[in-house]
Amino acid sequence: MLGLYSSLMGASTFFLRALLNRRCRQGKEDPLRLEERMGVAGRERPEGALVWFHGASVGESQSMLILIDALLEQYPTLNILVTTGTVTSAGLMEKRLPQQAFHQYYPLDHPQWVEKFLAHWQPDLALWMESEIWPNMLRAMQKQKIPAAIVNARLSPQSFKRWKLAAGEIGKLLEAFSVCLTQTEEDAVFFRRLGAQNVIVSDNLKYSSAPLSYDEDDLKKLKTALGDRPLWLYASTHDAEEEIACRLHKHLQKKIPDLLTVIVPRHPERRDDIFKACEKYGLRIKLRGLSKKLPEAKDNIYIADTMGELGLFYRLSPIACIGRTFSHDGGGGHNPIEAAQLNCAVLHGPRIQNLAQVFEEFDRAGAALPVKTEKEFETRLERLLTDHDGMEAIQNKAHNFAQDKAKVLATVLKILSPLLLTLETGQKRTCA
Repeated sequence: MLGLYSSLMGASTFFLRALLNRRCRQGKEDPLRLEERMGVAGRERPEGALVWFHGASVGESQSMLILIDALLEQYPTLNILVTTGTVTSAGLMEKRLPQQAFHQYYPLDHPQWVEKFLAHWQPDLALWMESEIWPNMLRAMQKQKIPAAIVNARLSPQSFKRWKLAAGEIGKLLEAFSVCLTQTEEDAVFFRRLGAQNVIVSDNLKYSSAPLSYDEDDLKKLKTALGDRPLWLYASTHDAEEEIACRLHKHLQKKIPDLLTVIVPRHPERRDDIFKACEKYGLRIKLRGLSKKLPEAKDNIYIADTMGELGLFYRLSPIACIGRTFSHDGGGGHNPIEAAQLNCAVLHGPRIQNLAQVFEEFDRAGAALPVKTEKEFETRLERLLTDHDGMEAIQNKAHNFAQDKAKVLATVLKILSPLLLTLETGQKRTCA
C-alpha cells in the first residue's frame, strides 16, 4: 500500500504544483516561499549541529516553542530548523522564534522533494510533534539514518482506525523514531498497536508553557480603579458568548449589585458588534480601547478590546470562564492552562472538542468547573462570587494542578537526553 502511495506521489508532480498554485491564490500558501513546499531551501544551512523540529500548524508550533526555548538553554550553540505547513504558523514563528532558530515550510510528501529537503539541511536530530506521519519523508530519514523522536504524540481514534488498515507498513515507518513520547495512555496504546517502539507517556507539553505576560503598571491602575469590587472574566469570547455574559450579569446583579463583568474577546476587531449586542440589555458598557480606559463604578460590562492583555486580566480576576465553549460557531474551547497558572477558578461550557483531553483532565482533578447550560453557568458563578472560601479552594486546585503538570518539560528533556548528547554542537557538518 505504501509502495503504491510513493509511486502515486512521485507521478503527481504536475498535480501537486497545480495544487500549490491554487492554494496560493486562495491565500493558503506564501507566494514568495512556494518553492520551499517543493523541497527547495529558502536559505543556506548554518554551520554546526542542527536540530529539526516539525509540526503541522499553530497548535503544534506552541508546543515546539516550549521545547525549543528549553533546548537552547542547555545547548546555546545549536541551530534550530522549524518546519510547519501553514501560513498562520509561519507568521507565529516569525514573531516568536529565538535568534538561533529559523522557519521553513515543510515540503509536500513527493519523493524527490523530501530527498532534496534532507540533502540540503542534513539534520543531526529530528523532533516531530504530535501526529504527523508522512511516509516518503520517514523512509528518506531512515535511509539517511537521521536520529529522530516523536514528541507530544497524539492520535485520535479516527486517525488510529485509518492508519490501522496498514498497521504493518506504518509500524516499519514508525521505526524511524527511536522514542515516542505520548500525551496520554490512550495515545500510547494506539501507537504501540501501530508498531511504534519505546513508547513512553510523558504528558502534554502545553502544561509547561510560560505564564502569559502583563504590564505591572496597568494591573496596579486597574486594581486601584476597582478596589474591592467583585468581578469575573469571560476570556477569549466568540460570537454569542458576550450576550451570555450580559444575561448572566443581569441576573447576578440582583444579588451582587456592584458586580463587574469583564469580557476579553478573542478577536478585538469585533468590538462594534459586541458593543451593539451588549447595549440592548440596558447595561452600562465601557470599551477599554487603545487608550486603556479604566472601568468606573457606574460601569457594568468592561470590554477589553485590546491585543495581548489576557495575562493582565487573568491576574486581575479570581474567576475565569474559558471562551468558545458556548459559542454559536460550534465551539471547541481555548486553553484553560493559562487561567489556572494565574490562580483563576476555571469554568467552561460543553463545547470543548479542540482541547478535550486537557479539559477532561482538569475536570477529573476538580481543577475546573464544567457547566452544560446557561442556567448552570449562572448557579456556579453565583456560588463562586458569594462563597470566598469555596472560590479560593477551586483557585488552589486549578493552580496546583497546573503547577504539577508543568513537570512534563523536565520529563521530556530527560528522556531525550541520550539523543541530545550525541549532538556535536559547534562543529561544522558537511552539506550536500
